[in-house]
Amino acid sequence: MRIGPAGVSWLGGLYAALLYGFIFLPVAVLVLFSFQGGRFPIPPFNGPSLKWYEAVLADDRLVQALVNSLAVAFLSSVVACVLGFLAAYGFARYRLPGSALQRALITAPLAVSYLIIGMGLLITFNMMGVPRSLLTVGIGHAVINTPLCFAIIYSQMGAHQVNVERAARDLGASDRQVMWLITAPMLAPAILASYFLSVTFSWDEFIIAFLLSRFDVTLPVEIWSLLRSGLDPRTNAVGSIVFLISILVVVVLEATVFRRPRPDDRGRRA
Repeated sequence: MRIGPAGVSWLGGLYAALLYGFIFLPVAVLVLFSFQGGRFPIPPFNGPSLKWYEAVLADDRLVQALVNSLAVAFLSSVVACVLGFLAAYGFARYRLPGSALQRALITAPLAVSYLIIGMGLLITFNMMGVPRSLLTVGIGHAVINTPLCFAIIYSQMGAHQVNVERAARDLGASDRQVMWLITAPMLAPAILASYFLSVTFSWDEFIIAFLLSRFDVTLPVEIWSLLRSGLDPRTNAVGSIVFLISILVVVVLEATVFRRPRPDDRGRRA
């Protein structure tokens, strides 16, 4: 039996609805019960109420963990982007011995479990006598995000940029000026994309943050501590805040990096 265009459209819509429902239903339930007035997230719904958001903001440990997560995410992503950009520039613009093997080694952490990386970093820091802190967590997040930044930026370094760089050198620019004043601005969309993705991955990363932190912890580690003592309704509010911040990062990324120019914008630029 052949299915007409209307049937295909209907099946496509049904499939999309089921797919999005499967992805976002748990998040919707989490956000819904974060406004539950009662202590237990079970029907019937008792609300809406902001008492658990007020409890989160009144908890100094949760607020400090939130600040720690933001600081680690933004600062470690800067380090990862700089290292990824420098590595991508070196491989794209210079002939290095064994470059294929070196590129494979740089991107290898993308295929390695965070547990293995975290344990390796923990052993390394213990051997060096470096105490666990937010600094070690930031180093760990830079380790796991640098390969991602490198892969994104390196994939966008095409041959069309080489002519512009040669023209800049002909006009007297040094290699450093070419790299920071010519290449980096041309790769701004790729750099921003890698930065925001790095922030997103670092923001809710748990395993490395758990292994490499001690007293000053990030928000995922603090949420895990709350869950160890039993069901805490504040976790719904904290999870909703994490989801909101992640959505804001994605919206900013979409609006600044992936936004396609409109035809009238192209005309004005021309």
